[in-house]
Amino acid sequence: MNVSSSEITVNGVAYVPKDAAQTLAPTTDGLKQVLIRSVQSGVHYGWLKTREAGEVTLVNARRCWYWSGACSLSQLAAEGTAKPKECKFSVPVPEITILNVIEIIPLTAEAAKNLNAVPQWKQ
Repeated sequence: MNVSSSEITVNGVAYVPKDAAQTLAPTTDGLKQVLIRSVQSGVHYGWLKTREAGEVTLVNARRCWYWSGACSLSQLAAEGTAKPKECKFSVPVPEITILNVIEIIPLTAEAAKNLNAVPQWKQ
């Protein structure tokens, strides 16, 4: 799907009309980039390698321990965060298998770019 809309840039940030179509994040080796929520492991995003019942395996995944600048996971997956410096996202791990997944939301291209730019939170 392609976005065909007007765009305006203000202070280096590009804005498009609210009703503009959103594109999904590009695939990597045929894998979709998704945001998931599980019962006990919290929220993660990465590339969906496998899904079987309530178990998913993500590659190049980060845990979203805390976020600000989005009112819900739906907004986070559609737009990213408006406050990346206030978020606490882990370092990426090459692969993780997460049990009891209750939500899988595909990332838009805009959200993927935004979330990948959130600084790594580590001690």
